[in-house]
Amino acid sequence: MSKISVNTSEFGSVQFERMSATQCNKIHWASLEMLERYGVKLHDQQAIDLLKKGGADVDGNIVYVPSGMVEKAFTTVPKRVVLYNRNAEPVMPVEGRRSFYGPGSDTLNIIDHRTGERRKPVLNDVREGIILCDALPNIDFVMSLMLPTDVDPTIADTFQMEVMLNNTIKPVIAVSYDMPGMFDAVEMAEAVMGGADALRQHPILCGYINVVTGLNHNAESLQKLLFLSGKGLPLIYMPSSTAGANTPVTQAGAVALDNAGVLLGLVLSQLNREGAPYIMPGMPSAPMDMRTMNAPYAYPVRGIFQAMAQMYKLPAFGAGGMTDSKVLDQQATAEVALTLLAESIAGGNIIHDLGYLDSALMYSFQLLAICDDIVGWIGSFMKGIDVSDEALALDVIKKAGHDGSYLATEHTRRHYKSEWYPNLFERDTFSTWQSKGSTTLAQRASRRVEMLLNTHQPEPLPPETRLKIHQIVERRVATLHV
Repeated sequence: MSKISVNTSEFGSVQFERMSATQCNKIHWASLEMLERYGVKLHDQQAIDLLKKGGADVDGNIVYVPSGMVEKAFTTVPKRVVLYNRNAEPVMPVEGRRSFYGPGSDTLNIIDHRTGERRKPVLNDVREGIILCDALPNIDFVMSLMLPTDVDPTIADTFQMEVMLNNTIKPVIAVSYDMPGMFDAVEMAEAVMGGADALRQHPILCGYINVVTGLNHNAESLQKLLFLSGKGLPLIYMPSSTAGANTPVTQAGAVALDNAGVLLGLVLSQLNREGAPYIMPGMPSAPMDMRTMNAPYAYPVRGIFQAMAQMYKLPAFGAGGMTDSKVLDQQATAEVALTLLAESIAGGNIIHDLGYLDSALMYSFQLLAICDDIVGWIGSFMKGIDVSDEALALDVIKKAGHDGSYLATEHTRRHYKSEWYPNLFERDTFSTWQSKGSTTLAQRASRRVEMLLNTHQPEPLPPETRLKIHQIVERRVATLHV
């Protein structure tokens, strides 16, 4: 029988648009106006000289960037960035509206999943956290999690990088405290992949750069951008402002201001090396809570920068899976689920900060394990709906009849495993749940964390590579005594 049809339309995933093209263009034009008329303050002479050579006007350290320079940069920047694992396998094709998930970096405290104690982290906590990330199936990349207090804090980033490369094959989003730390991170990654060319061709590292605001760029951030783009390595360039404090309190104004900085970074990266991979931020400025004067993490105004990134056809760095709650309670799980779902529906590409408690001041392995389950749920929800003949199962329904059972059918055996099954969320009957100890979600998460830490063995680096990496750490330590 012929199956010819016309104008057939099926959704391969959930459909959502955060802003219209008109809204996105208005923000874009506002950003261009700031660059052209107000200028951007830069604190690095190399960056200023590069922009001037490219056609910008310069008045001291204020640089005025014409719109044409921005438009030209869009013609050379890649529209997708692919991150690889240690085995040179392309595991994160960052493009379109594909989402990938991972933890955050550099929290000041950890809640111990074994004791429930809030305490200062040590380097072994970073090691255990990276092993956990390596084991969890829905965690796609790693970051440094927390600041270890048992090493010198000025060079802790180099210790963190060694731990990450030794304990996971997954891609690394690298945060460095200064330029030497970024040099070390790239040198370590080059040692793992077999040199600078090999790392550029199969990047397992992406640099994460914070900037003061969209109109004020500190020297170190600019130097990191020039270093990474010069090597052809992926970088995330993110103005880190707070709406109502150092940007307008309105989200349109806050995003437009920060977006001006994003476009400035884009222009610089392409002037420095055409075709350098560039990732823009995917979360708007956190609106300051004027009652507490804190900047919340689990705020509901999300998806604006993702909409801008989709208009630009650039990859976006987002944030989800975090909470402002101080403990792993109902607020924590609600905010984690809401932020993960919002970021995913909005089309965020690299979604980080999974496992953050207390507005990014504390890390929780239990919460990370819960996030892993929630990401699995979201992945199932975001799939398209199969309406094929096999899925409609009319022949199976006819055979079963009005009072039939489907448990023993071949159709059920073929398809039941395609459904999502949780690792932590409770689905037993009440009596069965009681017989298993009446555990809470937090207790089950703690047990899963401990089980994975006791059983999962990350793929080790070759001994000679481990030695090269450790020698870089020792060299950095030696600089403290010079």
